[in-house]
Amino acid sequence: MSENLNSLKQNTAQLAVIATSLQLILKLVIGIFTGTISIISEAVHSAADLLATLISYCAIRKSSALPDDNHHYGHGKFENISGAFEALLIITAALWILYEAYEKYSNANSPVFLEYGMIIMLFSCVVNYLISQKMLSVAKQTSSPALEADALHLQADIWTSGGILVGLFCLHVTGLSWIDSLIAVIIALIILKTGYSMLKKNISELTDITLPEEEEQLISQIIKQHDQVISLHQLRTRYSGGYRLIDMHLTVDKNMQLDKAHTICDQLEATIKHHFGTCDVMIHVEPDECRLSET
Repeated sequence: MSENLNSLKQNTAQLAVIATSLQLILKLVIGIFTGTISIISEAVHSAADLLATLISYCAIRKSSALPDDNHHYGHGKFENISGAFEALLIITAALWILYEAYEKYSNANSPVFLEYGMIIMLFSCVVNYLISQKMLSVAKQTSSPALEADALHLQADIWTSGGILVGLFCLHVTGLSWIDSLIAVIIALIILKTGYSMLKKNISELTDITLPEEEEQLISQIIKQHDQVISLHQLRTRYSGGYRLIDMHLTVDKNMQLDKAHTICDQLEATIKHHFGTCDVMIHVEPDECRLSET
């Protein structure tokens, strides 16, 4: 991956750290000041996000390192490890929120100065929307699962912050203190779902799950459209962080010269990279008579 793309990933991760840190401080101060468990729960969520973002930032720096003697395919898996650990942090935060919501319900005290809480939640929605859109754009451009995971965190925050905003308004109008605990429970369930999805995705990639079916079909289509390729077999794909690792066997005319076969491989590799961006393509060429003898 080029230095420009690596710098873009790292700068975007830094932006997320700054935005999350600011929101964490504001939510914690307002939550304690107003005595609102739902806002404090959202501050805990932001704290987990901040720690996860810091881990993600370190993982991105590590995954950008060039291949070495011990990591011939690079260090992309560090991003998947980071994403899985982030998911565990999110799940832990959700379980803590559920516990605190129960404690708050058992000892219900009406929060005060709810206007401040509504303002910070509105601010959080706007900031998270802007930052998450930026991160998703960069994640797509650089094929970074770590940035994508952070963006999904922030998108979950938009929904939770919006839900808290509505809940605080209802609490302000009705004065029913149990609404605060109910909001916290809803937040926890949303966070649990997000954490589970992230954990499932990153564990799948750590266990070398194949690329999506539509991507493998596109690769097959690219190969088969080349008029010098007789057949494609043993197509294998997997992820390594933001990289796609692709290898295959191609059958060509047995009389084809080596330099011609090499040129065909270069053409196919360039076309695949044009469609998928950063990836590692390994092509094994076989003469057609070998393939026929196998069958």
